[in-house]
Amino acid sequence: MTTHTAPPPQAAAVKPPLRIFLTVLHLAGVGVLGGIIFTTLGGLLGTGLGLLFAFGIGIILLVGLVYALFGVGWFEVARVGALYRTPIAPLRLRQRDRPGFGGWLRSLGRQAIDGRMWRAVANFAIAAILGFVVLRLFWALIWSIFISFAPLTDAESVMGPFGGTGIAVEWAPLVGILGIAASAFGIFCLALLHRTLSLAIVIRSREAELTERVRTTTAQREGAVRAADVERTRIERDLHDGVQPRLVSVGMTLGLAQQKIDNDPDAAKELIAEAHTSTKAAITELRQLARGIHASVLDDRGLDAALSALAGRSHIPVHLDVRMDGRCSREAEAAVYFAIAESLTNAAKHSRASEARVIVRLREGNTLWARVEDNGMGGAQVQPGGGLDGIANRVLAAGGTFRLDSPLGGPTSLEVNVPCAS
Repeated sequence: MTTHTAPPPQAAAVKPPLRIFLTVLHLAGVGVLGGIIFTTLGGLLGTGLGLLFAFGIGIILLVGLVYALFGVGWFEVARVGALYRTPIAPLRLRQRDRPGFGGWLRSLGRQAIDGRMWRAVANFAIAAILGFVVLRLFWALIWSIFISFAPLTDAESVMGPFGGTGIAVEWAPLVGILGIAASAFGIFCLALLHRTLSLAIVIRSREAELTERVRTTTAQREGAVRAADVERTRIERDLHDGVQPRLVSVGMTLGLAQQKIDNDPDAAKELIAEAHTSTKAAITELRQLARGIHASVLDDRGLDAALSALAGRSHIPVHLDVRMDGRCSREAEAAVYFAIAESLTNAAKHSRASEARVIVRLREGNTLWARVEDNGMGGAQVQPGGGLDGIANRVLAAGGTFRLDSPLGGPTSLEVNVPCAS
């Protein structure tokens, strides 16, 4: 994954006057929208709590409230990043770490307490308040400009910007000039205040960013270690249960043939032929085992060709739909390939599926996405040391995400997203 190093927050502190003008426009817009949005959110919260025990309607509204808050936070992060041209990661929904409905509830709970989302929402609320004040000051600025020319009219006095006692027309120019200066200065100060607060609240500090990188790197390293351990266990199991007994049988068969070669040549020939057949079967198993460790066609011809070969060897029909404009990194393609290979193996061995569908896309944002579906009986779960655990660890080690949906009765679907560094 290509890493962009964000400049320190202090680098964004010096901006041209145009940035101040854009900030004022942003505040005015947020000041108009903020009241509507927070009124809607408050209505969702109040109605949801009031109908909490009314046929589950309140629960639906509260779930909608969480996603609505995420939408506000996502908008605020995007707005601040675009306004101040500061590299900042977009706000993302929390990913499931477990399959099924329970996994979705856990992800929803983590989303409801996501600190970054709440910081963005808080910054939006502050911006809405500042925007309301900016709108009032803007009206005061217009009023000040208007009363500066009051002596040119026949009026004897003018009203204040927000009502109140009238101002004598002879004092109107002075009041207007002071009002223009005060209003413009107030708007300028609020724009600076918004910038300072946004950089402090929404945009993470350098230390927090480095901490997050360390946390992500640690998780990837742990995933790589677990994936390697699961892979080693699988290789040991395949060698112990498959190739090793077959080679032992070949040795015993050749030993019997050696004993019979003088007394019973015909029986010895049959034993040698049997040993030859077993040897070819052992070679085939070793080739499959080596392919399970690394598919050479993946390096030579790419993921599309490797998946076509994989689908051709599958024990169940596989509909393959791969659309990629280019190549990804070796690690990303390998992680997706082995995730698909293990999923097809599980579909053929355990789920009693009669067909499977594999979809692969190179999405915007330089992400390699794959989905495997089968029409089996479902009920697949991630077990420590199992094939699905190996997929999860391998994808995590590549910096990606993994999602499994396999209700009882089927169907089963598995999705992986892996950053594609080219």
